[in-house]
Amino acid sequence: MQRNDLCWCGSGKKYKKCHADFDERLDEMKFNVFLGQCRPPKKIINNAHDIECIRKAGVINDGALDLAGTLVKEGVDTATIDKAVHDYIVERGGYPSCLNYEGFPKSCCISINEVVCHGIPSPKTILKDGDILNIDITTTLDGYYADASRMFMVGNVSPEAEKLVRVTKECMERGIAAAKPWHFVGDISAACGDYAHLNGYSVVTDLGGHGVGKDFHMEPFVAHEGEANTGMLLVPGMVLTVEPMINVGKKQVTVDSSDNWTVRTKDKKLSAQWEKTILITETGTEVLSS
Repeated sequence: MQRNDLCWCGSGKKYKKCHADFDERLDEMKFNVFLGQCRPPKKIINNAHDIECIRKAGVINDGALDLAGTLVKEGVDTATIDKAVHDYIVERGGYPSCLNYEGFPKSCCISINEVVCHGIPSPKTILKDGDILNIDITTTLDGYYADASRMFMVGNVSPEAEKLVRVTKECMERGIAAAKPWHFVGDISAACGDYAHLNGYSVVTDLGGHGVGKDFHMEPFVAHEGEANTGMLLVPGMVLTVEPMINVGKKQVTVDSSDNWTVRTKDKKLSAQWEKTILITETGTEVLSS
């Protein structure tokens, strides 16, 4: 690419004013293939317009999560929460991305106690005192996606459950703090996993975070257990989720054969998850949906 050409990122700027220095730094990087280190593909690098569109989707997504949280009470069924989320997103011009995604039948995922993720809302599922639950929402707006989830506690939860919810959030926060430009995805993995293990928990490894923005799921896969300084290079313009799934018991999970979606801990012990969509910036990270 010539320096006066329009930049490959689609910004409309000349290459020399946009990603020329970026590419030069990337070309100077030395990657260790034995550590799985690799360059990010250009298709997952977002320009300023892309980032602003993801940010706008994130505003709606966060509002939907705020609304869902107000409905979490003993005696409320999860279908009621799902409908409120659906209506909130649609009324603001968005689309609840989970709905009909590979056949998923609802507008958000609500996962209670031993359900790790992908719980399907139902009028038959009633929240009880002592439950912990994850509400996971993804919003599409004008073709761009934002994805986040939060944990909620119903009434009087056990000390064990409260600690799991708290530590899982701390795992996510440590992972985000480790997500630095010109470092590696494995830094996120190690920060999350090491802290979970320090607290006596296991980390679900069958599922993980992912790139997001121009599509629902993109590169890179973000494991929440692993070694620092490994995996794909993190560079400014990348958008991804950090979403550790942490178990009280063992890490193994099963998928319900009745719906082929609901993921549970194999030992039926408690699980928790927190998730944010983050942007890798020149100096660190920016949260785009939480």
